[in-house]
Amino acid sequence: MKALVTGATGFIGSHLVEALLQKGFTVTCLVRDVSRLRFLDGLNVRLVTGDCADDKSLPDAVRGIDYVFHLAGLTKSCTEDDFIKANVSGTDNMIKAILSNNPGIKRFVHLSSLAAAGPTCEGDLLKEDCGPNPVSVYGRTKLEGEKIVYAHKDKLPVTIIRPPAVYGPRDRDLLVFFKMVKSGLVPYWGKCYYSFLYVEDLINGIILSALSENAEGEIFFMSDGNIYTTDDIIGAISEAVQKVPVRINIPGFVMPLLGLLSEKLKGINIINADKIREMKHTRWTCDTSKAVASIGFQPKIKIREGAKWTADWYRIHQWL
Repeated sequence: MKALVTGATGFIGSHLVEALLQKGFTVTCLVRDVSRLRFLDGLNVRLVTGDCADDKSLPDAVRGIDYVFHLAGLTKSCTEDDFIKANVSGTDNMIKAILSNNPGIKRFVHLSSLAAAGPTCEGDLLKEDCGPNPVSVYGRTKLEGEKIVYAHKDKLPVTIIRPPAVYGPRDRDLLVFFKMVKSGLVPYWGKCYYSFLYVEDLINGIILSALSENAEGEIFFMSDGNIYTTDDIIGAISEAVQKVPVRINIPGFVMPLLGLLSEKLKGINIINADKIREMKHTRWTCDTSKAVASIGFQPKIKIREGAKWTADWYRIHQWL
């Protein structure tokens, strides 16, 4: 079984590459920056230099491949053009490259995001048949990427996955919050509700969706099955880093300014203007029952255990 992974040098992609190798796949990685191979170092993979935004670099990567896992994308940027280039044009280029060079693939798995569907109405969990309502540029461009993939479901065997916040070893986004909690100060913008997913469970779900006939042409939400409040999340991280932080209340009207200031002072990180557009909404929760029933998705890691493992990895690798 031959697999191609885009976004293979990143947090989720590198975990997927390792899992595929363990399951006996022959893995090709599309790599844009050969200086960022830290998490692929020593792995028996084929490297193809290329970029999803560069259509001329893709034919060699997709030829002879059975399974394509399209994880490449942009989660943080100051400009809408960057989001479009990565999340929309990059996805379109991948689909076109496969149609032209390898239309007989067994599955194209597209990693999208809960952000493409948008926040949850109060008291509800988002299901796959809910009408999408993204509130950020990131979410809108991820939805456009989904539409491109889904428009070709009669020509290619596609599956779309929408995870919520994903965390675990190698993640740099939630590392910001781990550092805040450890510092003893954490921003608090009121009680919110979130779905979460530990990276190992997401990887299992991605592979299940590629191998299951029931997943062809489908969209799946995946989470660990629990709903966590802001207090639950702070508590889990606090326990993991062994520090009880002081909460600094942030009024809603201040949050956009906080995002802009963070961009100016620290560059693009998880606290940015576009992410603030999402954080202003209090419910980001999804129903994972379709994935459980259709493909046997069984998440195992809840947030307290996952936060501890993540913090341990951060400490060992001197990130925290």
